[in-house]
Amino acid sequence: MGDLKSLIARWRAEPTIGGNVTSWQEQPAILGSYADLPANIEPRLAQAFAQLGYKQLYSHQRQSWDLLSEGKNVAVVAGTASGKTLCYNLPVLDSLLKCAQGRALYLFPTKALANDQSNSLNAWLSAIGSGPELVAAVYDGDTPASSRTTIRSKARIILSNPDMLHIGVLPYHTRWAEFFANLRYVVLDEMHIYRGVFGSHQANVLRRLQRLCGFYGSYPQFIFASATISNAKQLAEKLIEQSVELVEKDGAPHGSRTFLVYNPPVVNKDLGIRASVLQESVQLASEILTQDVQTIVFGRTRRMIELMLTNLRAAADQTAEQIRGYRSGYLKGERREIEKGLRSGEVRAVVATTALELGVDIGGLDAAVLAGYPGTIAGTRQQAGRAGRSDKHALVVMLMQSNPLEQFLARHPEYFLRGNPEQALINPNNLLILLAHIRCAAFELPFKEGDTFGSVDGEQVKDFLEVLVGQGQIHQSGGKYFWMSEKYPALEVSLRGTGAGSVILQSHEDGEWKLIGDVDPVGAHSLVHPEAIYIHEGRTYFVDELNLEESIARMHPVEVDYYTVPVHKVTIELVEKKDDAAITGGLKQFGQLLISDQVHRYERVHWTSNEAPGGADLDLPPITLNTFGYWFSIDQKTTDLLRERGLWRNDPNDYGENWLQQKLLVRARDQYRCQNCGAAEDGRVHDVHHRTPFRTFRTYREANQLENLITLCPACHRQAETVVKVRSGLAGLSFVLSHLAPLFIMCDPHNIGVSSDPKSDLAEGEPAIVIYDNVPDGIGLSQRLYEIHDELMLRAHEIVAACECADGCPACVGPGGEQGESSKKETLALLELLAQKGSTL
Repeated sequence: MGDLKSLIARWRAEPTIGGNVTSWQEQPAILGSYADLPANIEPRLAQAFAQLGYKQLYSHQRQSWDLLSEGKNVAVVAGTASGKTLCYNLPVLDSLLKCAQGRALYLFPTKALANDQSNSLNAWLSAIGSGPELVAAVYDGDTPASSRTTIRSKARIILSNPDMLHIGVLPYHTRWAEFFANLRYVVLDEMHIYRGVFGSHQANVLRRLQRLCGFYGSYPQFIFASATISNAKQLAEKLIEQSVELVEKDGAPHGSRTFLVYNPPVVNKDLGIRASVLQESVQLASEILTQDVQTIVFGRTRRMIELMLTNLRAAADQTAEQIRGYRSGYLKGERREIEKGLRSGEVRAVVATTALELGVDIGGLDAAVLAGYPGTIAGTRQQAGRAGRSDKHALVVMLMQSNPLEQFLARHPEYFLRGNPEQALINPNNLLILLAHIRCAAFELPFKEGDTFGSVDGEQVKDFLEVLVGQGQIHQSGGKYFWMSEKYPALEVSLRGTGAGSVILQSHEDGEWKLIGDVDPVGAHSLVHPEAIYIHEGRTYFVDELNLEESIARMHPVEVDYYTVPVHKVTIELVEKKDDAAITGGLKQFGQLLISDQVHRYERVHWTSNEAPGGADLDLPPITLNTFGYWFSIDQKTTDLLRERGLWRNDPNDYGENWLQQKLLVRARDQYRCQNCGAAEDGRVHDVHHRTPFRTFRTYREANQLENLITLCPACHRQAETVVKVRSGLAGLSFVLSHLAPLFIMCDPHNIGVSSDPKSDLAEGEPAIVIYDNVPDGIGLSQRLYEIHDELMLRAHEIVAACECADGCPACVGPGGEQGESSKKETLALLELLAQKGSTL
């Protein structure tokens, strides 16, 4: 291997590279903390331990063993390559070797990870020499039908995923009677993945699993393994509604590592546009490869991966076989070949999507380049953890894009290097999700009067069952509730949406339609509206049609250099206020809301520059959403202060006493036709538009001069308003918060909605910003933001104040338009009055 440290020293001295590094973190090597094997371990397992090259346990592995030996549930939280797998493999194998009837269920979030762990587990079984006495097998959607009966009867360790458990195992539990009756352990790897809607569903799947285990007379222990999050114990306990012991002191050794945060140089200061993350990543990776350092480069999408792969092969002095890509769409054999090449060292670089973020075994690499923030701190640490898996010095470079969140992290790398503000939030009792799984549970096993469902008490369960009786899906007889419908309920419940019913995603490829996934009906309007660019496992698709009546979105694969952003028209009504508290400059409140949300337009945004080259109007019906949200209002004193300084643009325009007369004169002058497209007035009066924005004039008479006015049809007027848009401080703050909030609640950006209103009904006519769960009945996201309001304001202020742009850009408050003004000054002034100078975290 080449000298990484000399390369890092050269970068530090080179202004075109070192000048763009906002953080140089030297992380020292960490010595391991070791422990002996337990004295009571099964002898064959102890021999296999030595045969596979192990000498001692790490301290966290021994701690896990001891806690499990006491009959406790355990959650292990440790870094990448810390041996978390051994925390569950050893106790499970020991138990099953000592008890000939014992069974174990391993759940992984992806099929690829289950297959990888199957290989590791079978290496142990081979070393043990257990033969037919102890068999492990993968059971998922790819398992041939001809093998399933044998696996159910012979395999004592089943490796699967939540979707297969939900659809293919629990509804057929009678075929698994012996397995459930003897189930000793349930393992959930990558626990941090189970958050938001998916995690809320998973908690209910586990309720159904435990209900069936109780029916068959077993009470398994649960073992969780997770990347670092701030509420791991709470998440594990909420998933299974039992007490869980946390093991979080990592005893594994780690080599020294340099972690660089690289902010590409600004190429247009006025617009805040930075150099392409893609090209900068390729440049840095190619320099690393000149040192013969084995490297992994992470990108976000399939197209990004292919572009970086092509450019890196051209830039580096390596053969095509030495630099490989790794993403969805590659054949299984190809992926195994690449993984083997990485472990052997024959492959010197791999350009990958998040498919290699999770625990697939690729051996120890020496450098990792992250082309953009992965979306969560846990994901960042997992990608970075791919470098430094040995006693050698390692290098990690994370490049930042031009959006408020990544620019904030560029200036505050301590957020992902030291602390962790992220919480994985779930709400298993979301009414729609809960009702969907009670339907599934009733199909699996009749409910009796007084039965609970997890922590849901008997009275509440009865209420749900009565609803299903009324719908004709359940029949009540003799104190029991029996499933009567011909429908198979689990098939109608997607673990990634809310309630029953999903929009099916079909892609037209090679002359036929292929199923690529599904989305919930609420998310469909934002994610797969007509002409949307939909991204699935790193691959991009163009949506040709969204048929809401048939619940199908049809699309085809494309290679484009942009993505789409939906534009929402939102109205909000208060259902019930739950809490409120005074804040600096106003009042914050939390409660139940009724949201009417219509996606009426979309915008295209370039991947590399964040420029928006345009979009189109949409004709979709509004969605009504009963959910929870938090909102904060800005009081009269604050707005008066801003108004006195000329920094409040949220007041409605008073176009003056001559406005109506001027409108009539302009329309007559323009012969009642749109001066852009030529359309005549037809049942609706055309609009009159100010060529130069009204707010930029001192008096209304100057603004309303005939030469500054033009007749436009509604469609052309909307387009013109976008071009000459004058953003307000309220809109600028909304833009910042919509990007920043996901940092604290570990969610996808589309899981929350943000809306601003200069005269909000929620705030008795005062200006307000509303942040709500974009999920029916909510999952606790906005409640957490309500709790950390002061921290949000402080961090938002830092983002806007530190941005180098002249007057708003994609990295802070958003651009104002081609000819318009942005809101940077107004947003900054507003935040100076709202931000607290302390942290609540």
